[in-house]
Amino acid sequence: MNVWFVTGTDTDAGKTLVTSGLLYAARQQQLSTLGLKPIASGSQATPEGLQNSDALALQHQSVPPVDYATVNPIAFPPAIAPHLAALEAGQPLEVSAMVSLLRETLSQTPRDITLIEGAGGWRVPLNAQEDFADLAIALELPMILVVGLKLGCLNHARLTAEAIRADGLVLAGWAGSVVDPAFAADADRFEANIAHLNAKLAAPCLGIIPHLDAPDAANAAPYLSLEPL
Repeated sequence: MNVWFVTGTDTDAGKTLVTSGLLYAARQQQLSTLGLKPIASGSQATPEGLQNSDALALQHQSVPPVDYATVNPIAFPPAIAPHLAALEAGQPLEVSAMVSLLRETLSQTPRDITLIEGAGGWRVPLNAQEDFADLAIALELPMILVVGLKLGCLNHARLTAEAIRADGLVLAGWAGSVVDPAFAADADRFEANIAHLNAKLAAPCLGIIPHLDAPDAANAAPYLSLEPL
């Protein structure tokens, strides 16, 4: 089963852009795809219930189609840390329950490429004792790290990669997304930063997405590659 867990260096690092872009690229190769975002804060009320824009982007790139609840079974309205949103909603989160739910989804919806997107960064809490890292560890999945390319990203990326490996998981690859155009304004400095990340992360680079005027899966996909996976 070709399943990867996607984490990021921070909130708004570009996880959904990379995840949806990789799924789009897989679709162009006539591969079946599934994008999952099991827990999402910052959801809007719709006639079909709470829905999150990131989860909708992953649903759109899941072929054959799946219903929204398959992609995002747990959604909270406020755009806050999931453990706080869960407490406010009286809906506590537990890794064991999430693992069971995800394993059932994976067994019932096998695809050529499945990507499970976390929330925020590696240590975002799920409850007082557990965080998203514990979910990935329990699933024993290889990891994709999305680096939000901006000032400070070298430290964040290296620390996250070290934490992933210290937790016993494989860093299968990383992808960069330029979230601050100023970071890429000087081409020589930018290339030096990318070279540093390639050397220190010691994992294949799946691509570098420039700052896009229209950041969506179709525009991101040309900058990404599934081959290193």
